Amino acid sequence: MICQLWRNVRAFCFKFNKNIMRAIAVFISSCCILSLCACGSNNSKQNSKSGLQNVSFMLSWIPDTNHIGVYVAKHMGWFKQAGLHVNILAVSQTGAEHAVDSGAADFALSNTTNLADFSTKGAKLKEVLQVQQKPSAIWCSLYKNTKIHSPKDFDGRTFATFGSAEGDAVIRRMIQHDGGEGKFDKVTVGTSTFRTLESGKADFGGFYGTWEGVQAQMYGPKLRCFKEADYGVPGQQDTIGIITHANTVKRNPKLVRAFVKAVKRGYEYAYNHPDEAANILVKEAPEANLDVKFVKRSMKMIVGGQYWGNRADIKSGKFVFGTNDVKGAQEYFNFLSKEGAYTDSKGKVTYKTPQAKELTTDEFLK
Repeated sequence: MICQLWRNVRAFCFKFNKNIMRAIAVFISSCCILSLCACGSNNSKQNSKSGLQNVSFMLSWIPDTNHIGVYVAKHMGWFKQAGLHVNILAVSQTGAEHAVDSGAADFALSNTTNLADFSTKGAKLKEVLQVQQKPSAIWCSLYKNTKIHSPKDFDGRTFATFGSAEGDAVIRRMIQHDGGEGKFDKVTVGTSTFRTLESGKADFGGFYGTWEGVQAQMYGPKLRCFKEADYGVPGQQDTIGIITHANTVKRNPKLVRAFVKAVKRGYEYAYNHPDEAANILVKEAPEANLDVKFVKRSMKMIVGGQYWGNRADIKSGKFVFGTNDVKGAQEYFNFLSKEGAYTDSKGKVTYKTPQAKELTTDEFLK
């Protein structure tokens, strides 16, 4: 399997200096090699030397705070306690979802929105632990672009897109809700949404507030951003969490339970000890050359904004960490379906709405 991580880096490449950019390139190259080796192995067999069961986990892009619980669980030895040897893989050319669906990886970081899209094409995937409980997506223009002050000003301008019908539907709704027509041009992003905006090839694009938003605050450039929930987009868009194949859930629930138990413990630790978890991520993913101050700032935003759930409710037991937001996800799926954002395996638009309850399970959280 050929690795092309640049396609999946999304907007990570902000206005970093050349040394950081070079480090990212080195990380991508090295991880691609590891991915090539790992994907050729039988991930689910027992390691004869350690006695542990080999399990593979695929990143959704480069290591970030969305992945932090996996790195914490590995560092603290909780995977080993669960009888697992976890091999962390760089994202493949075709994406983490396809890797899990094809059997190239046992688990991955994704979200139910992606699973819904893949399900209309025949994939059989399930999210077994939802980390993020509230949206962090932001849609931004450069602050110095004085022609844009609200989403209606996106009308007639150029959207830096990664080519998804989902993004088109969201932007159209935001513009229309703000009083515009919902018409805009598009340009496909290569490696960096920010660079596309700075070059003048596009006027606005999408980012994640807890990662790229923090990058912009620390390193620049200054952005003017808007959240889709404030402009008529319903439901929960960023249901980020751990996925596996539906057949794995059915045929090997013991493996799924062991992995979920360990990784859940990792995320809970990170939520309660954000600075320590940030140090672990930086240590466990040295090739990414992450700035520990930046990672700590990202975790501070996650904890302060309670993006992974209300901490008081988690502590009291009112909310179980990792629970899937089926209702919020379904509201978003319904919206995308009405907008014609789903296609079948032949690329034709389908209005058969994916069902969040069929794409998720909380059975391994207990």
